[in-house]
This record gives sequence, structure tokens and C-alpha cells, in this order.
Amino acid sequence: MATVIMEVLPLALVVTLSPLNIIPSILLLFSRRPLRTATLFLIGFLLGVGLVLVAMVVLAGAIEVGPASGHTTTVAIVKVLLGAALLVASVAKLRARPKGDDEGRLPGWMDGLTGFSPARSFLTGAGLGAGNPKNIAVGVAAALAISAGGLSSAQASVVVASYIVLAGVGVALPIVVVLLLGERSGGVLERWKAWLRRNNPTVMGVLFAVFGAVLIGQGVAGV
Repeated sequence: MATVIMEVLPLALVVTLSPLNIIPSILLLFSRRPLRTATLFLIGFLLGVGLVLVAMVVLAGAIEVGPASGHTTTVAIVKVLLGAALLVASVAKLRARPKGDDEGRLPGWMDGLTGFSPARSFLTGAGLGAGNPKNIAVGVAAALAISAGGLSSAQASVVVASYIVLAGVGVALPIVVVLLLGERSGGVLERWKAWLRRNNPTVMGVLFAVFGAVLIGQGVAGV
């Protein structure tokens, strides 16, 4: 199980370090009911990420990608393809880096987040967790590692839970800052938001390049 965990948890870092997952949590902390809306966003996000991973693990189990299934070459090829997709995305992200004094831009769907109700915040978190293509891609890679690891149901459950918890750390961190610093957290969160907005392409470009190369290496080794 330790080997599978070491293979899966780095993939969760792609999710937890994604600025586009973290920034909504920060914005919601400037709403009228900051802790309630941000916490419900976090819960929805964790459920969305978990839903994708569990669905992929079930699907991988249904087509039997375990070590005795004879599908190890197929798994390796899928990893290579996912890694290649991440490398392509890395190049696109790095080419989109802000130039000069450009502060970067946020996606249009983030407009008005500070006015979201708790229920809408929850649904937004769930949609982002389950619908973000980056989350889906790394969820597929994680599911393949879990299913190919020959784990028992209990062991697989532990790995899945560990992945979900780590994937949500980035979204949870702004909430922790507010709980610890109270009114003093405003300036900290504003600086985080500005830095993440400007550096989102660079952060994701580097992450995609690193983990894309890792997946390609794993896939080539498994052929």
C-alpha cells in the first residue's frame, strides 16, 4: 500500500496547489458570511474530487486493470497519454504567463463569488471539484495506480481518503488562516489572491511539466 500511496499523493498535489481551486475559497472569505460559504465550498469541493476518484476506481475495477489482469500494458499506455496531455497543457500555461505589469486575469465565472449564497457556494465547489479537467486527469491517473496496486478494499479506501484530504488542503488553507488570524487575515488573503492570480500559469505550467514527465516515466517503465 505504501508504494501506491507514494504514487497517488503527488498527484493530489496538482489539485491542492492549483490556484484556480484556491482563489474561490479566498474570494468567498470576503463575502457577508465568509466562514459558512467558504466551508461549504470546501465540503462541495471534497465531495466533487472524491466522486471523480471513486467513479474512476470503480470503472478501472470493472475492466480489471490489476497486476494479474493482463491489462498492464493498457494502463501504461494510458499513463503515457495522460502525461503527454499534461506536458502539452504545461506549454500552453507557460506561454500564457502575464507580461510586464499585467496582473493576470480570473475566469469570468468567479465574478460575483462574494455574493454567493451558502448553497450556491457548495454547488460551485462540487462542480469545480468534479468538473475541472485538471482534477479529472489526475483523478484518472490516481485511479489507475490504485486499481493496479492489487489492494484490498480497506487499503484502497485508505488511499482514496488520503488523496481526497490532500487534494483539499489548498482550498482549506485560507479558511484556517481566517480562523487563526481573525480580522488580521484580510491583508494576508489579498496578497495571496494577487500572487496566485498573476502566477497561476507559471505554477500550473511547472506542476503539469513535472507530473506529466512522472506519468510518462511510469508508463514507459510499465510497458
